[in-house]
Amino acid sequence: MHPSRTIRTLTASTVLVLGSTLAGCASDQPSDTQQAAGAAGFPVTLTNCGREITLEAPPERVVSLNQGSTEILLSLGLADRIAGSATWTDPVLDSLAAANEDVPRLAENAPSYERVLEAEPDFVTASFASTLGEGGVTTPEDLEKLGVGSYLSPAECLKDNEGDDDGTRHGALEIETIFGEITDLARIFGVPERGEELVADLSRRLETARTEAPDHDVSAMYWFANSESPYLAGCCGGPGIIGRTLGVENVFDDTTDEWPQINWETVAERNPDVIVLGDLTRKSQTAETARAKIDYLKANPVTAQMEAVKNDRFVTLSGAELNPSIRTVYAVENVAEQLAALGL
Repeated sequence: MHPSRTIRTLTASTVLVLGSTLAGCASDQPSDTQQAAGAAGFPVTLTNCGREITLEAPPERVVSLNQGSTEILLSLGLADRIAGSATWTDPVLDSLAAANEDVPRLAENAPSYERVLEAEPDFVTASFASTLGEGGVTTPEDLEKLGVGSYLSPAECLKDNEGDDDGTRHGALEIETIFGEITDLARIFGVPERGEELVADLSRRLETARTEAPDHDVSAMYWFANSESPYLAGCCGGPGIIGRTLGVENVFDDTTDEWPQINWETVAERNPDVIVLGDLTRKSQTAETARAKIDYLKANPVTAQMEAVKNDRFVTLSGAELNPSIRTVYAVENVAEQLAALGL
């Protein structure tokens, strides 16, 4: 689910000053990485969300605007090139904690455009158009004017992001799109072999989890956050990959909205076998933690009579596991394990 959309602006004079600063940095003597770029297979050209990106050398100072993007970069062994990260819903993966220790955190949520430019990036990555797009922290076009490249998750580009909600998908997101993001970023940063190794490992794990799928019909709903008007997963985003991999039916697969807000009366009518809960550590919505969600479901007279609520059939995932990213594979593994523990 996207962070809140916030409009960020700079005055023209500020842009000119910062642009001059960045241009001055670019005119310095080339680094060892840049000098070795030819041997590493550069220049590299690829298409991202309809834009053609060409890099003469691997980026050396990247700012990542979303947790999903940051965890891919860390998984590719690029911690020393991350000049800043932002917009976190959860703690970093345990396996990446040591690598992340020295990465500057620009903001827990969306940073200001000024804060991003203070990090002097030569490249910016993001998972959501609500951070890298109109109405977000900045846009690819504004960064390009300063000589800064950018990359947006292709999972985000396959849906309609018009309006103030989380967008609508007209086709099911597939895990191959997430794997494509990994291999793209690996190429951009001059480490293609690491990308191939990471995708191979995640693919093996996904196939192993598939063998642990329930052997009978199970229905579920996925609740990200907000108790007054809950954000629940539609058919075709990250939770759709979980459901298709494990053969679990999403009771709200009749909506193509990414995270529609649905009233509790409708939720109770759908009455899924299990409720998958986002267990978030951020503090921007109501009912962020799984504990708060469970307490609400048991206290609300409309939801208290649901079979999943009465029988404590809850599965918990981090918020990051509900968004399309490398965490989607972790989510499939965790759902399979927790369904088995519930006897489902």
